[in-house]
This record gives sequence, structure tokens and C-alpha cells, in this order.
Amino acid sequence: MRSLRVSSALSAALALAPAAPLAGAATAARPLALAEAVAIASASTPAVRLAGLGAEEAQAKIGQARAAFLPSLTGSASGLDRTFNARTLGFSFPTPPGTPAPPDLIGPVESVDARLKASQTVFDAGSWERLRAAHRGLEASRADQGASAEAAAQRAAIAYLRAARAGAVAAARRSDLEIAQALVGLADAQVQAGVTGQIDATRARVLVAASQGALLVALNQLDRAQIELARSLGADPAARFALLDTLGTASALSDAPADSAAALVLALARRPEVAAERARQLKAESERSAILGERLPRVDLTADVGLSGVHPSDAISTRQVSLALSVPLLDGLRREARSAEQGAVVRESEVRGEDLRQQIAAEVDAARLDLASGLDQQGVAAEQLRLAEDELAQSRERFEHGVANNVEVINAQASLVRARDAEIDARFASALARVALARATGLARTLR
Repeated sequence: MRSLRVSSALSAALALAPAAPLAGAATAARPLALAEAVAIASASTPAVRLAGLGAEEAQAKIGQARAAFLPSLTGSASGLDRTFNARTLGFSFPTPPGTPAPPDLIGPVESVDARLKASQTVFDAGSWERLRAAHRGLEASRADQGASAEAAAQRAAIAYLRAARAGAVAAARRSDLEIAQALVGLADAQVQAGVTGQIDATRARVLVAASQGALLVALNQLDRAQIELARSLGADPAARFALLDTLGTASALSDAPADSAAALVLALARRPEVAAERARQLKAESERSAILGERLPRVDLTADVGLSGVHPSDAISTRQVSLALSVPLLDGLRREARSAEQGAVVRESEVRGEDLRQQIAAEVDAARLDLASGLDQQGVAAEQLRLAEDELAQSRERFEHGVANNVEVINAQASLVRARDAEIDARFASALARVALARATGLARTLR
């Protein structure tokens, strides 16, 4: 019966722990579920917003690359009034005998000119490849944004679980203190009845002091866990949360498959890092093709129309239209060196991609192993907790009947403390493994 009462008190304390307000908190605790924390973190944390801005930059680079194929139009207008020295032209004008030589100063000469000049690239292979590279860069940036969201979701889920663990530990320490205080009352009664000595009452009070110290440490850890949770959500560190999810068997669930092969296939298909690295490889290949495309001829069409004359009133329309073909011949082998450099970049991306696939496979296997081990530890810890509760109940009964002193009770309570912590840690480890598996398969944003 006593074991049942101890277990009931512990269960009630654990259930209330996540919703308990923090000591000294200035603001009301906001109710928060794990799924909500994951959604907030994956959408609005600074890292995710910065990744989104990176995608906007990549989108702007596409516009810059596309500009090479759009018409270019410029307008100009000028008025000229000048004099110049004829001798500076490098020749002299012959004059008949007896005729005075023309003056060296010529002018003033006036002219006006107003023109519109349009140019259009007709064919430029290098620019086409640069445009493709810009599109690949956008794909990589968007995939990086997804990877940032996945990482933020994982950080928020871990911070949430740590806060839940800290709440469970604080509740356990409160229960330890209540048991220790009850032991003081029992020891005082035994001393007054002459059944035991004063030393038992002293031991009981020492246990109360130790339990109070452990509770203070647990509350401090709970405060720190709440701060970490607020930071993982991009919220004010002073914000406090009443956690709606505990470290139960239904916490930190996701859509990750249980089968190892299916989990690996899903991970390679969904992980944003894989898509990002593939896009970066394609971008590097397009940039290398752009360099090679510079060897091909380029065709440009240019049209220039305007008014030209001495005065605006006598200006006449003039035009010039040209179709230019330019062929690069030699640039000091600079183009070949740039192509070789970009080829090395492509090979580097291939190596990173292969290493990433192996890393993902390792992460999936490690998460599944940790989850299986955590579930086994959880079963062992639950049995250990049940036995520790029975041991405490039996030792208290022996102390009440004067069969033994309270050393047995104190030792039994120490065993119960260790068993509680082990059971909390086992539940926490299982939940962390589920988070790791969700992250490994690219499903961290589905955690609930």
C-alpha cells in the first residue's frame, strides 16, 4: 500500500511538472506543444530567415544573368562649340603665291547631336550557361533554406525535450523533499516514543537539507532549459512556457519509417542537404560550360539613330546599324586555366556528395540503434523504479516497527532518487533518438 502511495505521488508530480510556473518568473507561462515549437522554429528563427534572404539574393542573380539577353537602350544628347589649332592636325594647307596663309586658329565650330542606341545580343553561349548556373544557384539556396528549417526544428525539439526533462527532474526532487520531510516526522515520533535515538532524527534532517539543495539545483536547470527553449524559438529569453507534452512514449513522433532500408531511401530523397549539394554540383558544371562557351563566336546587333547638325533647326536624321561577329582567339591561356579550376570545383562537389550520402546512412543507422537501445533502457529503468519504490516502502515499514534504524530508509531513498533519474533519462534518450531519426530522414519538421 505504501509503495502504491509513493508511486501515485510521483506520477502526479511528474504530470504537473511541465505546467508548473518557474520560481521568480515575471511573465505568465505560455502553453506550448512540441509540434507548435517545431513549427515556430522552422519558420521564423533567425537562421531560417537568413537562409530565406540568401534565396532572395540567388533570385536576384538570375535577373542579373538574364540581362545579357535583354535589349540595352541608351540615349545621349550633346552640343559642341569649339576652336582648335590647325597645326595640331599634323599637316599644313598650301596657299597660292601672294595669298595670305590661313589662320592657325579655326573655329568656332558648332554642332548638335541627339541619339538613341540600342544593342541586342543575338548569340552568346557563355551567357546562356551563366543563366543556367544562376538557376542552379537558386535551387541550392532554396535547398539550404530547407536544411536550415530542418536544423532549426531539430534544435527546438531537443530544447523542448530538455525543458521537459528538467521539469520531470524538478518534480522528482520535490517528491524527494516531501518523502524526506515525512521521514523527519516519523523519526521525531520514534524518538519521542523511545523506540530510536536522536541520531535518526538528525539523519532525517540532513536528508531534508540535501533534498532542498538538490531541488534548488533542479529548479536552476529548469530555468536554464526554459531560456534555451526560448532561444531555439527565436523568442525573448525571458519568455516562459508551460509544456503540454511530456517525456512519454508518444512524444517526439514523426513520419519516419521504422524499416532501415525504407528510412535510408526516404532520407536520400528528402534530405535538403542532398538536393543542395546536387544543385551546387550542377551549378559548377554550368559555370565550367560557360567558360568553355566563351570560345564560341558571339553575335551582337546594334542600332544607332539620331539627329545631327550644326544647329537644332537644321539637324537631320542619321543612323547606323551593325551586326557584329566576334571570335575569341587567344587570351593568354587564361580561359583554359579558369576551366581547369572549375573542373576541380565540380570534382570537389562530387566528393562532398558521396560523403554526404554515407553520412546520412550512418545517421539513420545510429538513430535507429539509439532508439532501440533507449526503449530497452526505458523498460529496465521502469522496473528499477518499481523495485526502488518497494524497497523504500519496506524500509519505512521496518523503521516504523522499530526493527531497524532509518539508515535503511535513507539508503532506500537514495536508490529511489537514482532510479527516478535513470527512468527520466531513459525516456529522454528515447525521445532524443526519435528526434535524431526524424532529422536523419529529413522529417524533423513533422515532429509532434
